[in-house]
Order: sequence, then structure tokens, then C-alpha cells
Amino acid sequence: MNIVVTGATSFIGTAAVRRLLQAGHEVCAVVRPMSANRKNLENQIPQGCRGRIRILELDMQQIAQIAGQIARPADGWLHICWEGAGSDNRTLRDVQQANVAGSLKAVRAAAAVGCRRFVFTGSQAEYGICHETVTEDYPCHPVSEYGKAKTDFAAQAEPLCRKLGMDYIHARIFSVYGPGDHPWSLVQSCLRTWKQGGEMKLGECTQWWNFLYIEDAAAALVSLLEKGRAGYYNVAGRDTRRLREFVEEMYELCKRQGSYVYGERPQNAEGLTDLLPDITKIHAETGWEPEIPFAEGIYEILHCLPEAASGKTSI
Repeated sequence: MNIVVTGATSFIGTAAVRRLLQAGHEVCAVVRPMSANRKNLENQIPQGCRGRIRILELDMQQIAQIAGQIARPADGWLHICWEGAGSDNRTLRDVQQANVAGSLKAVRAAAAVGCRRFVFTGSQAEYGICHETVTEDYPCHPVSEYGKAKTDFAAQAEPLCRKLGMDYIHARIFSVYGPGDHPWSLVQSCLRTWKQGGEMKLGECTQWWNFLYIEDAAAALVSLLEKGRAGYYNVAGRDTRRLREFVEEMYELCKRQGSYVYGERPQNAEGLTDLLPDITKIHAETGWEPEIPFAEGIYEILHCLPEAASGKTSI
């Protein structure tokens, strides 16, 4: 298949591009003009796949121009591009709603280049504060502007895709970790701090949590592009535990370097929620199954982290 990927330089985007190429697909990777992360994307393209990728510099305001820049129709579109995913921007309505408008332009551009399906990366934040197992038909009551914008987009994009003759596939992604993740994420912060012999100041970490390794997340998105039917899908791991158990496993894998203390950090702006995802649907529809155990993913990150001086970090 010929796949367009918007947001191709992001954490998940880079992994998805690599996975698509490894699966034999052709990729048109759309990146922001003068993207600082373009070089990282180029460096991660497998050597034998370089003839099957083209990189275009377009932002979402220019995305309609893609119709005049690709030689043949595309089969599918993977839309990952979304500004302001960091915690500081999740509460900013203007930032998040601008994503909705730009992403709707991407839907129209996808139809213009002949796509049969449009896969969008949503978020567990759409569900809001939950304390029970979540299937795809669980009611959405998002708390943050980030989660609200993701649901607002879906409410408009689903009927628009239907009108334009495309399947709309919405992947609600839970907590993804791995090499290349944001440095402020819990996993990255813990590992970097402990590898330096520092102290982590944590919240209570008593909530149920679920982690999914980046390569498994990318494989899930590829499976939806290849086999998914229109609809909503949870994309998460099968290893759900109290967050403290994950923290303490990471600490052991860091050979108990440094230290940590619970209860020193307030909860985040989106409130205290449990992550208890059900992934029965995506497995039944596509056969996808997460493969990488948490410890194996942590070892991969540790191998990528530099050594540095010790210090104290809060998260």
C-alpha cells in the first residue's frame, strides 16, 4: 500500500514510518517545514527501504497542496500530527482546537489523494477519569482540553469521512513508552535520574496503569491500516498493574541506583485516573497482540541513555 503519514517526526510517527517500510509499504512522510526532527526520521529509515519513502515539508495549513505533489493515489492516511501534546499545553483550548481545524484539513486532503481509510491517533484522555475496565463503547467524558479536542475531532471527522467515501478508524492510544519518548515522561525521567544516581520525587503512584512499548504501538497502527474496519479501537498493552509496581521494577532494573520517594508531587492537571484498557476488539479485528514485555522495553531505553552527573528530579 501507499500510505501518507502526517506527524512523521513524532515519537510514534517515526516508529510507525519505520514499521510501514519494514512491512513493504510505500510511505509519504509529511513533516513541518524546517523540522528540527527531520534528521532523526531520516536516520531511522532502514537502509534497504530508502527507495520507498518520500518526505514532504507541509504544515496542516498547507496540507491540501499534497494532491499536486504525489505521483499516484494513496491507499491510506495515518494522522499523528497534533500540536501541544505536552502537559503544559493540554489545558489550552485555543492550541487544542487549532489541531481540530488542521486535522479536518487533513481528512479532506486524504480524500483528494484517493485514500480508502483514514487512521487517527486519539488518546485515552478522551475517556476522562475512569476507575473501571474501559472498552471502546465506554462513555467519553474528557477533562482536559486535549482530550476534548480529540473527541471534538472524531465527532466531525467520522461523518466527513463517510461523506467522502473513506473508512474512519480511531485509535485511542494509552501510555506508550520507549527510546525517543519525551524526556519529561515518567519512564524517561525515572530512568535518566536513577542512571545518574539521583532522587525521584513522585506522586502516590497508587493508580492502575498500563504501558505499551513503542514498537508494539507502531505495529498496532499498521495493523489498523492494513486490516482495520471503520470504528474505534483501544491501543494498549496487556500488562496492567499498580503504577508503583512499574516504578519499583524500573528501579530494580537500574540496579537500585539513586532513590525515590512517593507522595511528594501533586497529581497532574487531568486528575487521578486508572488505566484499565480492554484490547479485545483490535485483537479480534486485526490479530494484533503486544509482544514486548515491560522489562525488555526498559532495557532498550537504558541502552540509549547517556551517563551524566547525579541530581534530583521531581515528577
